[in-house]
Amino acid sequence: MADSAAGPESLVDDLLRLTRGAAPRLVWVALSGGRDSTVLLHAAARARDLGLPGELRAVHVDHGLHPESGRWDDRCRSLADALAVPYRSLRVDAAHDSGESPEAAARQARYAALAGLLADGDLLLAAHHRDDQAETLLLQLLRGAGVSGLAAMPARAALGRGTLLRPWLERGRDELARYAGRHALQWIDDPSNRDARFDRNYLRETVMPALRGRWPSAARTLARSAAHCAEAAELLAGRADDDLAAAGVANSTSSLPLAPLRALDGARRRNLLRRWLHRQQAPIPSTAVLGRLCGELLDAQRDRDPRIAWGGVEARRHRDALHLIRSPAAEAEAADAVVAWDLRTPLHIGGGRLEAVAVHGDGVSVAAVDGRAVELRPRRGGESLRPAGDAHQRTLKRLYQQHGVPRWIRQRLPLLFVDGRLAAVPGLWIDAEFAAGPDEAGRTLRWVDEATDFR
Repeated sequence: MADSAAGPESLVDDLLRLTRGAAPRLVWVALSGGRDSTVLLHAAARARDLGLPGELRAVHVDHGLHPESGRWDDRCRSLADALAVPYRSLRVDAAHDSGESPEAAARQARYAALAGLLADGDLLLAAHHRDDQAETLLLQLLRGAGVSGLAAMPARAALGRGTLLRPWLERGRDELARYAGRHALQWIDDPSNRDARFDRNYLRETVMPALRGRWPSAARTLARSAAHCAEAAELLAGRADDDLAAAGVANSTSSLPLAPLRALDGARRRNLLRRWLHRQQAPIPSTAVLGRLCGELLDAQRDRDPRIAWGGVEARRHRDALHLIRSPAAEAEAADAVVAWDLRTPLHIGGGRLEAVAVHGDGVSVAAVDGRAVELRPRRGGESLRPAGDAHQRTLKRLYQQHGVPRWIRQRLPLLFVDGRLAAVPGLWIDAEFAAGPDEAGRTLRWVDEATDFR
């Protein structure tokens, strides 16, 4: 049934059209309790009766920033209960750091919580509309964003293991208001939404009315420009994917060879770097930082160890490749304490995950360590071992150099000692004395570097 109050196509039909062909287990509605998300929950409940795929649920994120936030949570639960929609509340710490935008901190905390909620194939519906899109474009323009930023909000985007859908980006705020009035909906009025100290509120309350006074179709036109930018961004992403494929770079790799990067001109080089960082789900750097990546890291002498940090990540250079790692506080304080280990319990240590997997005829000999003091220690310098299959004792420094182990891994990788003697470097070498024989039970040590695990 068409909803004439919402325009030529109903808001409900928009939901059904965008989810057509999907087979999610759960469809979540992001419910703030404000008018727009209340309309979305109501429309989704109607769509549920008309064939919306999956089980419908509502999720509210409590940022804990307002004294009334607990009451808002209760109101959202009541809204969901009235529509027979199961409800979930998530509490996040949205406090912002010095120099960080409160809006950005709250948004980042909110989306991180929602991403963690979604299981494989789940959908999350958000109530963003054309006016939101226009405001986002203006914000990005004022931040000096490139084409990807000016594309504003996509109608469909990956989020965690699921997908974020924005079905109403072509609908105006007035259409949602008419729907709310027609169905006599009630919602929460958050006074912070009128606080002009926040950039988006200033645009909404002051700038957009002035623009509409001169150009009545301003929101529609700005949203159209965002759509054009989205098309351009898609073409640029395709070009970057071609360049990455030509360089032999897989989607999930956290390292990038510099030789093919140097062969590109400046614009394609920057485009490739942005795309590669996007693939790693890393923060896109500012223009200044991107310039340093294209300059300092590429031009530094081979014996230098340049690093460029931004947004909680670092770019490092090793053996003529660019490596992306999380900025690891653990690098300087890598497991300073000596840790006793029974080889049975997985550990988080040294900026990574360490486990011992039972094998036969490989790994650390169970018999060689049974009943002895097994400890994990950080690297101090001067350690040596005789790798299994090697006739000579070698210093750890020499082995690291010969095998090209990056410096940032050397400092965090925990070392396995047995009765005070270096027995193994997880994932790399086992001392011949402690290596399992062909007919012995063993333990293979696996250490996953969390600093380069961006998935």
